[in-house]
Amino acid sequence: MISASFPSLLQSFFTDRLLRQRQASPHTVATYRDCFRLLLQFAKERLGKMPSQLRIEDLDAPFIGLFLDHLEGTRKNSARTRNVRLGAIHSFFRYVASEEPAHALDCQRVLAVPNKRHEQRPIDFLNREEIDALLAAPNPSTWMGRRDRTFLLVAVQTGLRVSELIGLNCQDVVLGTGAHVRCFGKGRKQRCTPLRPETAKTLDAWLRERHGLPGDPLFPSIRGDRLSRDAVERRITKYTHLVRAKASSQTSLLPMSYWVPTGVRRNSFWKGSDLSGRKGALELPCTHPGCLPLSAKQSGLFLPCGSPKLQPRPKTGRFSVE
Repeated sequence: MISASFPSLLQSFFTDRLLRQRQASPHTVATYRDCFRLLLQFAKERLGKMPSQLRIEDLDAPFIGLFLDHLEGTRKNSARTRNVRLGAIHSFFRYVASEEPAHALDCQRVLAVPNKRHEQRPIDFLNREEIDALLAAPNPSTWMGRRDRTFLLVAVQTGLRVSELIGLNCQDVVLGTGAHVRCFGKGRKQRCTPLRPETAKTLDAWLRERHGLPGDPLFPSIRGDRLSRDAVERRITKYTHLVRAKASSQTSLLPMSYWVPTGVRRNSFWKGSDLSGRKGALELPCTHPGCLPLSAKQSGLFLPCGSPKLQPRPKTGRFSVE
């Protein structure tokens, strides 16, 4: 019996397991691709073998440990990134164990390599004054300034990720009674986020100026195509610097200058939750008495200004009297 080689197993892992069986998203495939690109480059430097010459036995548990140490020591990756790379390797070796039982012991040892525990950093956020200052930074007399202000306003109110924001089309905005925005986001979930009256009014004015077809991007570049994540990061960094230059010494904008560009690079504009109850929510505090931010552990809901406060539902027992 001739077992499959490492190159054939790696190819079938991407084409058969990820794409056909699991129907993984392009982002997941790209993450796995980057992991194995680094692993193959490290194997070439450490073992002196080209990727086509590698065997499963070469990628044993001690070698995987050296690769993870290389990521943290040489490439200065964080423990979180190290765990992401290890997750991709574990997924591959689980596939190998099912396809080639002869390598089950090697796969078991690699799968026993644990994730590294790391500290959870507190998430910075913007207060109401900082949000207003950021929204006032774009120049409303220019087309790009009006686009950027609408973009920022939708991001603040909905909490959508950058990939979701730049993927919005004109047809995804529904105005009038029950104004909301639809998006197809992470986890292949359809989300419908209500809009505040001020946000709906701004979007209405922008759509009239945009005058695009239903399938056109809601926030296009000057060339008419979709904005990239790098473009969004550059725009936010620009406005952050403008706000810092205009801010008085009494106003601290450290969370804005530190956290917003980092959130963009991590594909999450506001590390927050929309009104659909997304996990990992962050509350954007509002000083308006009509606002009622709830704990992210409850529902991730953020009530717009003027909304009535929610009353906690009393717990009723089996024999309680209503």
